[in-house]
Amino acid sequence: MTTFEHRLTTLDSGVRIVTEALPSVRSAALGFWIGTGSSGETHDEAGLSHLIEHMLFRGSSRYESLEIDQIFDGFGAELNAGTGKETTSVYTRVLDEHFGTAFDVMADMVWRPRFDAQELDAEREIVLEEIAMYEDDPQDKVFDVLGDAVFGDHPLGRAIIGRAEVVSGTPAEGLAAFHAGRYTPGNVVVAAAGAVDHDAIVELVRAAEGGVAAGGPVPSAPPVGAAEQRLRFHAKETEQYHLCLGTHGIARDDDRRYALRILDTILGGSSSSRLFVEVREKRGLAYSVSTFSSAYAHAGQFGLYVGTRPDNVEKALKVIGDELSRAIEDPATDAELQRAKENVKGRIGLSLESTTARMNRLGSAVLADMPLLSLDEIIERLDAVTVEDLRALAGELLDPARLSAAGVGGSEETFRAGLAHVSPSLAEAA
Repeated sequence: MTTFEHRLTTLDSGVRIVTEALPSVRSAALGFWIGTGSSGETHDEAGLSHLIEHMLFRGSSRYESLEIDQIFDGFGAELNAGTGKETTSVYTRVLDEHFGTAFDVMADMVWRPRFDAQELDAEREIVLEEIAMYEDDPQDKVFDVLGDAVFGDHPLGRAIIGRAEVVSGTPAEGLAAFHAGRYTPGNVVVAAAGAVDHDAIVELVRAAEGGVAAGGPVPSAPPVGAAEQRLRFHAKETEQYHLCLGTHGIARDDDRRYALRILDTILGGSSSSRLFVEVREKRGLAYSVSTFSSAYAHAGQFGLYVGTRPDNVEKALKVIGDELSRAIEDPATDAELQRAKENVKGRIGLSLESTTARMNRLGSAVLADMPLLSLDEIIERLDAVTVEDLRALAGELLDPARLSAAGVGGSEETFRAGLAHVSPSLAEAA
């Protein structure tokens, strides 16, 4: 039996510490996971979670910005962070001898950022450049356009990176107040994997959290009502059209998530998937074509992406429409089902050879109140997926009447003409 020897401790303040010791390695991956992201923001706050993530590196109560960089450079390590729809994480991987110092710096950054007004002015410009960069990259932009198409006015439909008006107009005091309401002990998980001592980390956290205001998670509201069919197009002169189809998926605690991993792999998640073979390999209609899924507390998203030249839009979408119809009727042969199961099991198993991947698994699962299953338990659930499970899920997620669409390219008419081969009602959608 393959087991995960993780340990979990919850302090009186609400901070959760989860670790997994791996005696055979000398490195340790460490992450602070905070339950805040773009889906917990109002329209007038859109981008504050992302801006705060940047400002954590601009100095804390005891460390200057340059000093933080120099410390981790001296370790031969990278210190990084990321903002998502529901989470923000700050993470690193260091040799075990540097763990204590790395923790001390990161804890001060997370709980006691400086929010200096001059540093904020400088960082605003960086984030505004990042927003401009995304606007200029149609392959990234189309996924934000799809979010708007699938979720409409719900915060899940907004770009994580935020709105330029919010980034440029929020003062340091407003940013500090937003931070104080979300970076509370009950909304933080400290995760570590590798050459770590659980009890020692618990004591480090206990000492570091002193004086931080109490508070728990900030709940996000689920999308209301059934998925609506929407079409969103961003006109931009590009060499390729960048196109996405998508719909509401399943929430992260839905037991069908194992079937979804299999369906995703068969339809567009691997180099032998149906869409990759039919669109790219057989017909040469795209360089990149794939499916993807995201799962959140109360909702999810499932979709596909293709990038193709203007004269191939209709042909590519015709093939995609045919493959979606085939997936509803015949989601997998026995050979496809078995190959997809082994693919998913292999990817999960191989990823767990990385201390960073193990830390990410621990932190994200505990923050989301998801069970930490052993590899054998995960394999058991994947092996239990049947063709009928896939057929039921495909019938829901790939129903042409439920699909929304997003496109970036020169002509909306070209896009709509192609969509008629997927869903006539979608081609006429507002």
